[in-house]
Amino acid sequence: MGGYVAGRVAKLMTQKRIHVVGAKVLMLGLAFKENCPDLRNTRVVDTIRELHSYHADVDVYDPWVDPAEAKQEYDLEPIPRLEAGRYDAVIIAVGHRQFQEMGGAQIRALLKPNGVLFDIKSVLPAADVDGRL
Repeated sequence: MGGYVAGRVAKLMTQKRIHVVGAKVLMLGLAFKENCPDLRNTRVVDTIRELHSYHADVDVYDPWVDPAEAKQEYDLEPIPRLEAGRYDAVIIAVGHRQFQEMGGAQIRALLKPNGVLFDIKSVLPAADVDGRL
């Protein structure tokens, strides 16, 4: 699934003439399931690894997970806060209530102009995203 998601995002980026190599991508969520700090068996790392194979620069933000555990288990260092206008693509990977509360406009504000918003968990309405599963 990670390869499929990364491929879909890369295709959407290419269609918008965004270079995938060196692109800044934000992964919203790392936990195994929504509103839970458990990292065991999370498949989000598969998508992150696949994006790395495209030479994208991936940031991970998850208010539920322990950064030390993410570092120990997956060698990932989640970012402590979100920054508007920084990303070429944002992927909603876990349906945490914080992401639902942000809504499409606030999540889209994290993107550079013309960036790609992809929703794996159908957190947002289809009309608010560029792609979803």
